[in-house]
Amino acid sequence: MNHRTRTGLRVGAITASVAVCGALAFAVPAQAAVQTNTQPLRDAVTVEAVMEHLDAFQAIADANGDNRAAGTSGHDASVDYVEGLLDTAGYTTTRQEFTYERTDFGDSALQQLAPNAVDYVLGVDFFPMDFSGDGDVTAPVTAVDVNITGDHASTSGCEAADFAAFPAGNIALIQRGTCAFADKADNASAAGATAVIIFNQGNVVPGDDRLSLFGGTLDEPVRSIPVVSAPYALGAEWVTTAGLEMRLNLEAEVVEVTTENLLADTTTGRTDRTVVVGGHLDSVAEGPGINDNGSGIASILETALQMAELGIEPENRVRFAFWSGEEDGLIGSSFYVSQLSAAEIKGTALNLNFDMVGSPNSVNFVYDGDGDALGISGPNGSGVIEDVFTDFFAGQGEPTAPTDFDGRSDYFGFIEAGIPAGGLFTGAEGIKSAEQAAIFGGTAGLAYDPCYHAACDDIMNLNEDTLDLMADAIAHSTLTFAETSSAVNGTGKGKAVGQIDWEFKGSRALR
Repeated sequence: MNHRTRTGLRVGAITASVAVCGALAFAVPAQAAVQTNTQPLRDAVTVEAVMEHLDAFQAIADANGDNRAAGTSGHDASVDYVEGLLDTAGYTTTRQEFTYERTDFGDSALQQLAPNAVDYVLGVDFFPMDFSGDGDVTAPVTAVDVNITGDHASTSGCEAADFAAFPAGNIALIQRGTCAFADKADNASAAGATAVIIFNQGNVVPGDDRLSLFGGTLDEPVRSIPVVSAPYALGAEWVTTAGLEMRLNLEAEVVEVTTENLLADTTTGRTDRTVVVGGHLDSVAEGPGINDNGSGIASILETALQMAELGIEPENRVRFAFWSGEEDGLIGSSFYVSQLSAAEIKGTALNLNFDMVGSPNSVNFVYDGDGDALGISGPNGSGVIEDVFTDFFAGQGEPTAPTDFDGRSDYFGFIEAGIPAGGLFTGAEGIKSAEQAAIFGGTAGLAYDPCYHAACDDIMNLNEDTLDLMADAIAHSTLTFAETSSAVNGTGKGKAVGQIDWEFKGSRALR
């Protein structure tokens, strides 16, 4: 899942625009949706088979520099593995190649020089923001209009007036909150800051981690000064450190990445009601990516294989999509949508997205399609997708919790084009609450996935019980929508309804 705790960040863009049409299809009445008997498929999709795929992904990473990142031999081998199985099963497979630019931050460093010497760790204590500049800056640090008490309400850096007394040449220490990261960084730069550190806000926002290290985007253009994020605890410590002087060095290199999506179509089914079932096949460079997102991919793959094994000929074409470039900014899925004609967008019934479904300290998160829980709804029909998931879990006696459409995963390009979407997620870097632990089990106060975007996201980094349940839900929802014969008009608005936190638009930054 692209929350950008990694060495590579996207600064370029694929050269295609997203086509948005006016009359988009799909939402299915819940009554029609639940008539499909999915039990035979769910019985056929076993967690043992899913784990065999994950073992294969681990072996691929082991043989290819310990990762399966886009543009690497590990990713290429992952595509070969998935494609070989789907070809043998009788699917029509297509590789969709694309190229993009990414900024890799090499020997970057953040150091405290005074009053004490401290070295900080990239990806743990600080992380470059998308469209940050590079540079080597040593200077005193000045906090800007921060609030580290009470409710932590903060407009730090949002107004030029915040910098009225800012000493030109210093490093600006800014708190997250209220306005876009770009506004904070640009105001600091205009006031003469030579670098910017934006630390997390430190308050409690349901479904949002405001304590940990996070990623973010400044949007184009690339800035002239380095801008990084930091966790709340470090930021609060720096705010209260007298005589603080720091060095921030970002070394950036723009590299061109060529990679490919893999698409696999059923040979039957209405092409004007294509159901796109997807997840990202690439990992971060730091690790093999077994939960993120081997778990989703393995479950989707096994669902496809068992549909073929059972001889299922769906009412609607199912397109199984294995995206690349997700960890660099949702690039593969966005490229796919950008290449669709208006007729093809209209003929896309919905997108089901499965990204991280085996988290060790999991919660059964379902995307809040109708927005009734978290205030951001997907395009018309997304609420029906949510209902299919929540009804399934209720039938299994399993609890669920909503998660919002915040642009952090591969559904983003679809909802931007007005295509209904939904899916499952079992948690990343967010911290499990005591209430969640009481409902879902696990350990309060720890991350849902403590190995998120790290080398330890390996074959041991899974909750197999959760993975078993999620694989059943994936099989159920895929077949339910593959066999649905009813359709109604969509909104065609081409946007999610509600207020998305555009700090993270299209980049799946850490929340």
